[in-house]
Parts: sequence; C-alpha cells; structure tokens
Amino acid sequence: MRFIEIALIAIALGCDAFAVGMGVGAKTCSPRQVFRLSFHFGLFQFIMPLLGWFLGQNLVGLASRWAPWIAFALLFFIGAKMTGENLFCKDSEQKTEECLDPTRGFSLVLLSVATSLDALGVGLSLGLIGAGLLFPAIWIGLTAGAMTWSAMKLGNRLSRRFGRWMELAGGIILMAIAIKLVI
Repeated sequence: MRFIEIALIAIALGCDAFAVGMGVGAKTCSPRQVFRLSFHFGLFQFIMPLLGWFLGQNLVGLASRWAPWIAFALLFFIGAKMTGENLFCKDSEQKTEECLDPTRGFSLVLLSVATSLDALGVGLSLGLIGAGLLFPAIWIGLTAGAMTWSAMKLGNRLSRRFGRWMELAGGIILMAIAIKLVI
C-alpha cells in the first residue's frame, strides 16, 4: 500500500475525531485536556486497526452490524449531556462543579471508542488484502491525534468568540454525528 493511500485513509478516519474534538474544544480546552483527548483519540485510532485485523473474518458480520449502533449510543449520550449542561448549568461556577468533563474518565473512553470504531473495519480490510498493518496503524493514530489537537484549538477559539452558542453547537454536532452513523 502506497503512502498516499495510507495518508488518505488516516485523514478519512480522523474526520470523526476532528468533529468531536471541535465540539469538545468548544466546551473546554486547557492544555492538559487537549493533550488527554488528542492522545487517547490517537491511541485508540492506532489500536483499533490492529484489533480489527486480529478479529478475523468470522466476526466481520457481527462487528459490522453492531459498530454503528454502539458508536451512535456513545456519541449521542455525550452530545446530549453536553447540550443539557449548556442549557441547564447557568453560571460558570456551577459548570465547573457539576458538569461533565469529556476529557476525563468514562466519557474519555466512550468518545475514544466511538470515534475509532470505523478504524476497526479498516484494520480488518487491510488484513484481508494482505497489506502491512503496523505503519498504517501508526500513521492513522498520529493523524487522528493531530486532527483532534487542531480541532480542539479551533473549537475553543470559536467558543471564546461565540460563547455558549458554540458549546451548544458542540453538543449538537456530536448528536448529529451519532445520527449520521446509523442512517
């Protein structure tokens, strides 16, 4: 597989990470949070193609049937939570104390899994055609991490300019991505 093909696959897989990173960046964007989300999205995008390759042909039907629904549930839940917090957490002190930080704990894992499920199928496909897998997996992970980092920065800049409207849009974007996955 040529480098350009690998790069295009990596960018295509990184688009979900970019969109989610933009939505999360609209909500919060400390250097630690940017690192955490970028690192985990990159790590999961690296691991999932390898996992897909190891799953083998016997589980293809099961994985391809359920993956969109799992990603839908995870992304929709996080998006709904972000939207609800934006609408119901009125002051910034209440937001800090009560509202979800999507770059920590279970939310971080859910977002990482949801944005990398398509990489599972890519890994399976690359394995079936006999392509080398380690270099593409590394490139996919690095690309997703870089796209997440840049999206969070962009989302944060837009949020500073447009305030709560951008945070609300971030939650709605996550729910829209979730719906797109199952349509």
